[in-house]
Amino acid sequence: MTDWRPTAGLAALRRRAALIRRIRVFFDRRGLLEVETPLMATAPAMDPNLDSLAVSRPDGCPAWLQTSPEYAMKRLLAAGSGDIWQLTRAFRGSERGRLHNPEFTLLEWYRVGWDHHALMQEVAELAAELAGERPVEHWTYRDAFQHFAGLDPFQAPLDVLRARGGDKGLTAALGEDRDAWLDLILSREVAPRLGRGRLSFLTDFPASQAALARLRPGDPPVAERFELFMEGMEIANGYHELADPAEQRRRFRAEQQARDARGERLPVDQRLLAALEAGLPPCAGVALGVDRLVMVALGAECIDAVWAFPDERA
Repeated sequence: MTDWRPTAGLAALRRRAALIRRIRVFFDRRGLLEVETPLMATAPAMDPNLDSLAVSRPDGCPAWLQTSPEYAMKRLLAAGSGDIWQLTRAFRGSERGRLHNPEFTLLEWYRVGWDHHALMQEVAELAAELAGERPVEHWTYRDAFQHFAGLDPFQAPLDVLRARGGDKGLTAALGEDRDAWLDLILSREVAPRLGRGRLSFLTDFPASQAALARLRPGDPPVAERFELFMEGMEIANGYHELADPAEQRRRFRAEQQARDARGERLPVDQRLLAALEAGLPPCAGVALGVDRLVMVALGAECIDAVWAFPDERA
């Protein structure tokens, strides 16, 4: 048996450790508070696109490994923590491949009083610190789709989006879900062309893809959300955070209904809603995939090259 060995070489693991140290120095110099929140919680992510891994608690109550520390960190913000950051493990089921492992390393931080534009600048500074200086470019979601995929994501008929799939199996799986088709086109035709030798920020996502972001009115309204791409990979996802408890409750209810339709009844995080009721300060937050950023810094093509023991060797 040889699968006891790490898939990443020791030189890569040493470089990874050095980059982790630089992350801590980056935030220490800027005065953010490092925090720790539970990996296991009694409410999972509600986003229907995320697969939370269920675990057993000693008391028999249901619990899930967290896909992100976002809910708990927002509770800290509502309690008056100020600017905070966390380097943690996160877990997502049904994700394994060149860029994915079910267990991965996530960096998440929040800036009180900032919007997503200010936060994008700081994300660029951190990326430059770890992977070297690169030109920075900004694309709106609409402009990127029009340039790289030749269609307007807000106006293109569903039939046009479905025709880009070219697979009967996908047509059956994605059905009438417009956002699912847009995600497919993004992953196939847009994302691979972003971040080549540069930092590419994608902004102004459709309102239906706001997740936990605020909406900006307009025609059409858009989410105050951004993603960072480097070398064709999504590296970070950030928001001008939604602070309206009524709107958050409405979104949770819609996501719960989507899961109900698939037979996946999951509880809503009532503690997060209570924190929003108490008052989340205006803030922006971002989650950054550390493993992928290390891949860029080391010139690696697969997450296994920067991770000691991926899923098959855990």
